[in-house]
Parts: sequence; structure tokens; C-alpha cells
Amino acid sequence: MVDKEKQTIENAVTESKQKGNSQGLDSAWNTDFDADTMAQLYEQSFQNITEGQVVNGRVLQINENEVLVDVGYKSEGVIPIEEFRNMIETGKLKVGDHIDVYLEKTEDSDGLVVLSKEKADKIKIWDEISEKYENKEVIEGRVIERIKGGLTVDIGVRAFLPGSQIDLRPVRDPERLIGQTLRMRVIKLNKRRGNIVLSRRVILEDERKNMKEETLGALEENAIVVGAVKNITEYGAFIDLGGIDGLLHITDMSWGRVSHPSEILKIGDKIKVKVLKFDAESERVSLGLKQITEDPWLKVAEKYPIGSRVEGKVISLTDYGAFVELEEGVEGLVHVSEMSWTRRVRHPAKIVSIDDKVEAVVLDLDQSNKRISLGMKQCETNPWDVVKEKYPVGTRVVGNVRNLTNFGAFIELDEGIDGLIHISDMSWTRRINHPSEILKKADEVETVVLDIDVENERLSLGLKQLSENPWRDAENRFFIGNNVKGNVVRITDFGAFVELEGGGIEGLVHISELSKDRIDNADEICKVGDEIVMKVIKVDVEERRIGLSVRAYQEEMERLEAEEGIVDTDLKVGRSTMADVINQEALLR
Repeated sequence: MVDKEKQTIENAVTESKQKGNSQGLDSAWNTDFDADTMAQLYEQSFQNITEGQVVNGRVLQINENEVLVDVGYKSEGVIPIEEFRNMIETGKLKVGDHIDVYLEKTEDSDGLVVLSKEKADKIKIWDEISEKYENKEVIEGRVIERIKGGLTVDIGVRAFLPGSQIDLRPVRDPERLIGQTLRMRVIKLNKRRGNIVLSRRVILEDERKNMKEETLGALEENAIVVGAVKNITEYGAFIDLGGIDGLLHITDMSWGRVSHPSEILKIGDKIKVKVLKFDAESERVSLGLKQITEDPWLKVAEKYPIGSRVEGKVISLTDYGAFVELEEGVEGLVHVSEMSWTRRVRHPAKIVSIDDKVEAVVLDLDQSNKRISLGMKQCETNPWDVVKEKYPVGTRVVGNVRNLTNFGAFIELDEGIDGLIHISDMSWTRRINHPSEILKKADEVETVVLDIDVENERLSLGLKQLSENPWRDAENRFFIGNNVKGNVVRITDFGAFVELEGGGIEGLVHISELSKDRIDNADEICKVGDEIVMKVIKVDVEERRIGLSVRAYQEEMERLEAEEGIVDTDLKVGRSTMADVINQEALLR
């Protein structure tokens, strides 16, 4: 063999060691060597092939069930077609291609080399993973499934991603990551046991650290920055500005009313915010969202002058009124007293509901304290403005008893127009302790208008004024000393009230005047409905009081009987003695 041929064989063998047997010998196959030279070349090449090694082979044939591969050995190797299924489907495998395979046996019972493509791939992958582990390089993998404690990730081989290493914060729903491709780093590797532990958190921490440095360098007060909503609490939201979090307080979210931050924000939202305060030393950042826009209260006086009509939406109800939003950030209060001219509103829910559109009139404006007073009833005519024309003083009116109180009865004359019959205007003659003695709720009653106070929306009514005052001429009808008849209408602890015959006036017979004998209770002498004869012993027209005495009448009758004999008591009613007449004339003078 010439020196040139020897050199060619040596080069081919060396190349086969570096690239794999069959690929390394390609240059030799194409040379015009004699049979002895080629045999020697084969012999030297075979010496490099050992079991348990990844070698390079050339695809000789692709059959239905197997692939025939030449690795430069005495015989070819056969690999099941299933190990090439993905390559065949994607058209990445064809005859003549060089592939890495794992040499399991140099010769089986059939004299063929036993090869495996899958094992070669795994060994190659493990080598790549080991290299990235040593160099702390990033590796990508697809999440396959959720298992106890974390996730299974395909990085060429199955690896474990613990739940604590998925993100910077605990992930509540790791299943949502299934199918996603993540960037991670190998933090633990045991090739003998086939264990690989990954971490995505270490990459995020590095990225966050870099972002934080950049963010801190760029942050300054009044700057407009973009951030993502990271967390929401009752008092505000934390915004991730890039490696550092800022607090957006609920009061700085909107010029309008915000009950909870979730009304306008949700986790993951990207928003523009203004840096209100920044402390680089403590790394605290206060943010504002509403400060991005102009305060609407600056132009409220121009847009909503006092007396102007406005429209708005009811956004809140309280015991004392309803808050109406005129525009975002501008609210006005309609007090319950300003909701209706005619209805007595105890709670605004009786008139309006949340989200109702209402019309109102601006009653007052306090721009410095951001307060607007509104009135809904002012959009309608005040019925009290026409009360004097509709119900002039002295007019007889009919209404229904709407309510009874200790001091009188309220009579509804029209919707929202009530008049009061005071207890003192219910009867000329009776002493009324409670209106229920004469009236009951829902009764229809006729009354007389006594007085109207439009400013204070008060109307006074009278019931007794429907008839003449019987006390007007009481002095001319009831003289002290007169004997009168009457019916007992009420019995009290201190005596009996008697309605006098023909007068419509009540008088009181004190318990001491019911009998000559001492008694403890008036009902020992009389009962309601009894007709009795008495003597007038006191007349006070101003106080509307008449004092009566059965005892004085009895004493007079006894005296007359003693002077004249038996006397018809009925004839004595209204007759006076001469002494009485003299006394009466003296009183008249």
C-alpha cells in the first residue's frame, strides 16, 4: 500500500471517530481503493465501534415497519419505524440522511446491529441539559400536566417544576399553564436517577431585579407611567411599575364615588397613572389615576349655576336623601325635604331608586367643599302657592282624617295638602282629652278654614266653628241660682259632667255637690244617661265653665217644702225665690 493510501485511511478513521463511522468513511467510500485497502479500512473502523455508544449512521432504506441504518459495521442496523414517526410525518427523514443512533448490541441472533434512535436522542438531550445546568442557561419547556406539588414539563425529557418555583407569588390555578411554553432554569439534576428540577421563579426574580433598577432610575414625582394591576384590596390597588409596586389608593382612583376598587379595576389591567409621591430610600410610591384628568369641580360654578335645571343619575341613597351624579366626579344631594311638595317623604327609596334618571334644580353650591344641594320638587309648581285661592279663610271644606295625634287631627284636603284641627277647635262645649273621642282615622269630615301659613305650609281647620258658639249668650241663659235640668254624660273621680237642657253646654257637678251626704264616688249617686235637676252655682264664660249643685237644689226644695208643704219638683225647675231674683238683678246691674 502506498503512503498516500495509508494517509487516506488514517484520515478516514480519524474522521469516523469525530463524526461517526459511516459519515466519517464517506470520503473513503468515494476513493478508488483496491479490495485489500478497503478491507483494511473497514477493519480499523470497526475497532472504534463499542456497545453503549452514540454513533453516526446513514439511512439506507425506509420500510413500512423499520428503517435500515448503516453505522459502518459488518452488518446494518434495524430501527423500528415508530422511533422515526415524527420525522417521517414532517418529511425530515429520507434515504441518505446521517443520523445519531445508540448502539445497543454489535450483533444480535440474526447477525444485525441493534440500534435505537430514541435512546440516542435522550442521551443527546441529557448532555444539552447538563451543559445548560452547569452554565445556568435558560431552557424552554412545555407544561404537560399538573401533579402533586407542581407541574410536569417536557424539555425533551420529563422534568418537575415545583409550585413554589412557578412564579414570584403563589399560583392559585396552575392548571391554566398546561400547554404553555415557559422559560426556566435547571436548579437540580440527577442523571443517574433521571431527576430534573426546574425553576421559573429564579428567572423572574432576575428580570424583576433588572427592571427594578431601571424603574427606580426613571421614577420621579408627577411623572406619568404605565403599570399593571397586581393586587386589589378594599383600600386600593397595587400597581406593578416594573420591578417595584406602587399603591393607588381608592380616593385617588376617580373624581367620582368609588365603593370598591374592583368597580373600575381588575387584576392584569394595564393603566396609566401619575406618580404623586416617591421615596427612593424606602422604595414607596404613591400613585394617582384621577390626577391624569382635570378636576371637574374646577368648572362646576360655570356649568351648574344656582337656579339652573340639571339632569343626573341616582347613585346612592341614605336616610336623609339621594345623591345624584351630574357627571363623573360631580354629585349633588337631594334632601328628602326637597323631593316632593305634597308627599311627606320618610326615605328617598319611596320616591327614587338607584340608577334612576332625575331632573332637579340647583339650590345651593359650595365649590370649596365640593357640595351641591339639589331640589326635585322645584321642577314642579308648589301646590301651596294656590292654597289661599283654593281654600280661603272661612271656607267650608271636606277631607279625610289622615292621622290623629295628642294635640289634634290632620285632615287631607288634597294630595299633599293637610290641615290641622287642633283639639281646642273640636267642640265648643266638651273638654276633649284626645281627638279619638270625636274622630277616627279615614273619617270624612267637614271643617272650616281658620288660618293659612303658606311660608311654613300650615293650614288650620276648625270643627266647632261649623256651629254657633253656645257660650256667646250663656250669661243671658244661665243665672247663678237658677234651677236647671241635664243629662249625665261623663263621670270622673271628682264629679259628673252634665249636658244642660237646650243649651249644648256642659256643666260640672263636683262630687261635693252631688249630695248632702259625704260620698267617695260619683257613681254612687248617678250614672251616665241619668237626668238630674241642679242649681247653677257658678258661671265663667271666659273659662267656659258652669258649676252645678244637686245638694243646693235639694236644700232649697227641703226649705220650700217646710214653708209651703209638698211641692211638685218639676214645677220648681227654672223658678227662683224672691231672694234669688234680687240677687240676679244685682248681678245684672
